[in-house]
Amino acid sequence: MPIPTPEEKLERRIISRFRKALTDYSLIDDGDKILVGLSGGKDSLCLLEFLAKRMKIKKPDFTVEALHVRMENIKYESDTTYLNDFAESLGVKLHVVTTHFDSSTDNRKSPCFLCSWNRRKQMFLKAQELGCNKIALGHHQDDIIHTALMNLTFQGHFSTMPVKLKMRKMPITIIRPLCLQNEQDLVSYAAIRDFQKQKKLCPYETDSHRSEMRELFERIEKMNPEARYSIWNSLESDDKLIEF
Repeated sequence: MPIPTPEEKLERRIISRFRKALTDYSLIDDGDKILVGLSGGKDSLCLLEFLAKRMKIKKPDFTVEALHVRMENIKYESDTTYLNDFAESLGVKLHVVTTHFDSSTDNRKSPCFLCSWNRRKQMFLKAQELGCNKIALGHHQDDIIHTALMNLTFQGHFSTMPVKLKMRKMPITIIRPLCLQNEQDLVSYAAIRDFQKQKKLCPYETDSHRSEMRELFERIEKMNPEARYSIWNSLESDDKLIEF
């Protein structure tokens, strides 16, 4: 039997974690219609590819569509032609909507929050329009852990973005199927697949504490390589990963 190449080992590891996430957190059921948030970054491209391939197996039997939201007052260049071709190659229909936000309407909220909130609003509207019962987002394990550390540091409570969140005011559940993936594996996979990078020119990008928290977590992992699993197990044991 031939020895697997590093690329083959990476793909097997990623697919194994993807399947484990779907199973352990019961993320997808028969009959689901899933809307994938496709920003154009490596994470959302990976997510769409993994879900589209899984959809063809029909176990469980579900369908997938994708949505790309353009913010007209943010110079965030996205190649919609590339995104449409990418989705089409996977047998997935891509929807593109354009919206905007006014940061002067609420000085208490950061532009990053308002931008994210408005993008999410468009996803809910499109999901309801298409009859989708689930929205899939491309946050990976690092994102979820960074959020937990940010909430603990700046908000004083231990919480994070859930792997599975059932909305109370609408029949939609948010799922994060990349929740068991570490970011570096996705970076490597995107490079192997030669995913096209989108240009990010957001003027508010430095306003967020997320980049500082990323650096802090890197230092924590150098002190304790098992830190991510300790934090993850704490989130899981405190029932922070699934909300109904």
